[in-house]
Amino acid sequence: MLFMDSGSFTTSHDDDSDIGGERACPCSGSGAVDGSLIEWFNRTFSSWQKGYVLGKGSFGTVYEGFTDDGFFFAVKEASLLDEGSNQGKQSVFQLRQEISLLSRFQHENIVRYFGTQEDQSSLYIFLELVPKGSLLSLYQKYSLNDSHVSAYTRQILHGLKYLHNQNVIHRDIKCANILVDVSGSVKLADFGLAKATENVKSSKGSPYWMAPEVVNLKNDGYGLAADIWSLGCTVLEMLIGKRPYSDLEGMQALFRIGRGEPPPIPETLSKDARDFILECLQVNPSKRPTAAQLLEHPFLRRPFLSSYSTASPHIKTFKSL
Repeated sequence: MLFMDSGSFTTSHDDDSDIGGERACPCSGSGAVDGSLIEWFNRTFSSWQKGYVLGKGSFGTVYEGFTDDGFFFAVKEASLLDEGSNQGKQSVFQLRQEISLLSRFQHENIVRYFGTQEDQSSLYIFLELVPKGSLLSLYQKYSLNDSHVSAYTRQILHGLKYLHNQNVIHRDIKCANILVDVSGSVKLADFGLAKATENVKSSKGSPYWMAPEVVNLKNDGYGLAADIWSLGCTVLEMLIGKRPYSDLEGMQALFRIGRGEPPPIPETLSKDARDFILECLQVNPSKRPTAAQLLEHPFLRRPFLSSYSTASPHIKTFKSL
């Protein structure tokens, strides 16, 4: 059992060997390589500058980057000089796995992958820059109400539905790993712990968001429903403005989760919000709805903002579903 600096938790990565050949180019959703995209990547990222630190992911530091022709992007870097240490090996392994998975994805609610570079000291993964940061930083600045959380959750579920249709488990769904842009679009990010399989047999994730079956790992492993538990914890996190089990240390939280105790849900939350969270936090994973089923929940049928309203002749009106 190991706690990483980023707050993630793991027991081993012995079964996490689904890495294909890494490709230094963006790909279509089917995994086919588009020659024009390869040419674009090689031209755009042939010379670039590393800017300020945006944050730290599960494995690697994320910076803002800037190409010679003025294109901004995010770059995640892992040192190849630390491969002699267990942590260094883990970081490079997880980043290569993230490359392998992201190169296969093409969805508006998943951070876009551009390609990779490697030199003698570092491995780099180039990603779409999502300028407003994570949902964690957002709720630390603003109070999120049901309308905000409903709109964000709907998009998270569309991303999860896409992943789950490909039998990919994210394994680290939480506000810190979901990015938001200036238009309110959200994108799943940080795929360092993701796994392409229907049956996972290693305990990985962030303690406060982990599902009971991940904590109580058994021979039959766990599946896609583990992400749904984490989603319930993430929706709760957005609404209360702090992580689930916020009064507990990591090991204490794992003990509670292992006993099948969901995090406390305040009575002050709306009926629809409470019901949505409780649907996700069912201890038996077979009873949890799928991402597609949750998209039909009343909590996600709330009015949402497609554009701004009133005050100015240039501002349009609110629309709802």
